Amino acid sequence: MRRVVVTGMAGITPLGGEWPDIRAAFEKKRTGVQYIKDWDRLVDLRTRLGAPADYFDHARIFPRKKMRSMGRVAAMGVWSAQEALTHAGLIDDPVLTSGRVGVAFGSSYGSTEPTKGFVHFMETGEAAGLSATSYIKMMSHTAVINIGVFFGLTGRVITTSSACTSGSQALGYSYEAIKGGHADVMIAGGAEELCPTMAIVFDTLFATSCKNDTPQQTPQPYDRDRDGLVIGEGASALILEEREHAVARGAPILAELVGFGTNMDGSHVTDPKPETMAGALKLALQDASLSPGDIGFVSGHGTATVQGDIAESHATAEVLGPDAPIHSLKGYFGHTLGACGAIEAWLTIEMMREGRFAPNVNLNNVDERCAPLDYVVDGFRSIDTEFVMSNNFAFGGVNTSLIFRREG
Repeated sequence: MRRVVVTGMAGITPLGGEWPDIRAAFEKKRTGVQYIKDWDRLVDLRTRLGAPADYFDHARIFPRKKMRSMGRVAAMGVWSAQEALTHAGLIDDPVLTSGRVGVAFGSSYGSTEPTKGFVHFMETGEAAGLSATSYIKMMSHTAVINIGVFFGLTGRVITTSSACTSGSQALGYSYEAIKGGHADVMIAGGAEELCPTMAIVFDTLFATSCKNDTPQQTPQPYDRDRDGLVIGEGASALILEEREHAVARGAPILAELVGFGTNMDGSHVTDPKPETMAGALKLALQDASLSPGDIGFVSGHGTATVQGDIAESHATAEVLGPDAPIHSLKGYFGHTLGACGAIEAWLTIEMMREGRFAPNVNLNNVDERCAPLDYVVDGFRSIDTEFVMSNNFAFGGVNTSLIFRREG
């Protein structure tokens, strides 16, 4: 049986790109949510809140020649992949171009700026705003293709664009590719840029937080007074590797990915179904040959939307029981959409390795409609556990669950 381990991790978040900095923000319950002044011009947008990774200057991160086909989404994805490969000790390894290294990366959309040129063309017939790379920057698989080209990869490519499960499906499908012998190494993750078009998607559903005067107090996953999500941005890449391949080259083994479950509701595009959400968690447990009691901590999806939080909590309680400790990191970062599954997996592994898990932020009163669970509050929780579960759920009823095992 081919086993799959994590040998490198990196990312970009609204609270920085290094785990010690992010952990310090968690300790202080400091979030990356801001009032976005530029959105004041968008008169029909109710929310003014976002969580930008504004320290990351995507336009200057790589040489200009390398940037020709990259918008912000691709640049964040490529940078995360480069840092993760460096962490794994693979950045200069000839295995990258051997055909045995692949990439799976997701986003809800590509960079949105080039769409202006296409809209202008549709309205006027003038193509002045378009270039040969406009579509490459805009397409939903811009990150995965740019990663492949940047590193000269010739192995398996998996393009996941499933909204909030883009990053987690990239990890899960990479895991399956390695288990099945189709690759020895996979670069897996997701990226998303902050754009008001993402906010208006949820604004039209009355699902965004409009607590514009108190950005540090929202979003509020699982809280009875939550009023919706906040859009964030970021990226993360994890290097997944066949265990014997990693051991043979003396690679650091950070965790093992032991279970993956994914399914879909098949009933409604925006109304989550607890029964099938629970089914994804059960599939992951079955894949890992674990019982519910083996899971020591749950990284929840927790978007701070009414229907989503309630459905997710009931699914989690059904499978893992009322004592399962759970948090959502979206209170700190906002909802990074296609990146959230990868970012949350990265940080969950970091916390599992340290045996300390961050609390929910802005959770003051658990919504009584949510199922009874151990919603971690107050401060970091010390938990010595061998297994953690990371769950994500997306528009269209797409459900994912990943289970990681602590190494050593």
